[in-house]
Amino acid sequence: MHIAVAQMNVSVGDLEGNAQRIITSVRTFEKKADIVVFPELTTTGYPPLDLLFEREFLEKNKEMLLEIAKNCAIPCIVGFVDVVNGKLCNAAALLCKGILGVQYKMLLPNYDVFDERRYFTPGKSQSLFEVCGKKVGIEICEDLWDHNYDVKPTATLQKMGADIIVNISASPYCVDKIQERLELAKTHIKGTNCAFVYCNLVGGQDELVFDGSSFVMKGDTLIKVGKSFEEDFFIVDLEKEYAKVNLHMSKTEELFKALVLGLKDYCRKTHFEKVVLGLSGGIDSSLVACIAVEAVGKENVVGVFMPSLYTSQESTEDAAALSENLGIALHTLPIDDIFDSYNQTLTPAFAGFERDTTEENIQARIRGNLLMAFSNKFGYLVLATGNKTEVALGYCTLYGDMSGGLSVIGDVSKMQVYELARYYNGIRGKEVIPERVFERPPSAELKETQVDPFNYAVVSPLVDLIIEERTSKEDLLNMGYDLHLIDDIFKRIHKNEYKRKQAAPAIKVTKKAFGIGRRYPIANQFTV
Repeated sequence: MHIAVAQMNVSVGDLEGNAQRIITSVRTFEKKADIVVFPELTTTGYPPLDLLFEREFLEKNKEMLLEIAKNCAIPCIVGFVDVVNGKLCNAAALLCKGILGVQYKMLLPNYDVFDERRYFTPGKSQSLFEVCGKKVGIEICEDLWDHNYDVKPTATLQKMGADIIVNISASPYCVDKIQERLELAKTHIKGTNCAFVYCNLVGGQDELVFDGSSFVMKGDTLIKVGKSFEEDFFIVDLEKEYAKVNLHMSKTEELFKALVLGLKDYCRKTHFEKVVLGLSGGIDSSLVACIAVEAVGKENVVGVFMPSLYTSQESTEDAAALSENLGIALHTLPIDDIFDSYNQTLTPAFAGFERDTTEENIQARIRGNLLMAFSNKFGYLVLATGNKTEVALGYCTLYGDMSGGLSVIGDVSKMQVYELARYYNGIRGKEVIPERVFERPPSAELKETQVDPFNYAVVSPLVDLIIEERTSKEDLLNMGYDLHLIDDIFKRIHKNEYKRKQAAPAIKVTKKAFGIGRRYPIANQFTV
């Protein structure tokens, strides 16, 4: 039996476009495969969110499914939204010149970025479908991740006698997720003669990145892995003997490719051709510029260097060197005159008060304003360049360096920023980001002799433990962290929730990012 896996990058809401691409893919495989498998909710894109409350959206989704079915000369499995007695179901349809059968998603995730119980009703039963003399069981994404549920869809299909289990999925990427899926499937299939086909969505959608990485197992042997972070279409002959395959991608490479795909698709799906960002000569903006060049091309990246009285000569030289090494346009816009004008305007109101962070933040907001002017005038997407550690601690200026349409590294810790920057220089085979950028102490350069007030080698991992692992104070103390430092970090994270609520969406690459998967109240009296 020849199974084609169509790891597609579909767009949420592009119902006709998605349907046409499905039809084209099926026709490509007609004389080569016995069945074609597509990802979860292929017709609508994932996640459709509150589009599911639009009647016209649901009707068009079903209309497109019927159009796909009419044009399928061989069986295919396609994800869609079904309406059953007025209730919505996340569904997979087996199609071939019509609808041969439908399977509903049994387990509905309702954690982190998932909110499926808001929209869908779970399936109540499972079926096997005969395709080319084989008994095929169909499950959808979370049905494989059954460890926290009483219902066990994969085991049920095995007991029913499935020869092949097909899982159609829209599983977003985070660090270690690719390997985790493989190990989970292996655990379920080990010791059986059942083949397992996993077809995952690929592409960026708002904050989420879907990595693809589809795979096929025979028993507990991995025989095929699709490409990661790009579309892939492949055929597996289940009667053929394959050598065991392994993954060969480092975590840093995964992370970099995820960020590039997330930015690339965000621009493509929101119809931005060019991006603009503030280049400070520091490590964060340097990395974002590199990611942007890989995502949209150097001709579509515009850097703006906005020096002040406090900007060092090293920052000036490093920003210029980076832009030249990348081949991107660079505009230099000094802000001293604008800053002086602000100060003159505010002097009467601020009489008797010493200068403090107010004047520092004014500089950051001037820069944000200038970047937004480029966006308005030329239609560029402004990229925010703050990292996750800074955003967690509130070491960022609301309406200043937080301004932007997308936060590229807002889910990347400060220490990972350095790792990714080193990685990029490595794959380019030259010093794109100047070595001095790695070596200089990080600084916002908003006042004389300023440097960031954190030892990031200590604080960055601590923030990750608190946000991503929800590690308790007691456990952190047992790990050797200082009590005063722990209290300070918890306090900073707590009091800066209001900033994060107003931040640009950040590309999610960890298991717990700031954004739709982490919902804390702003007015919150609870302290740890």
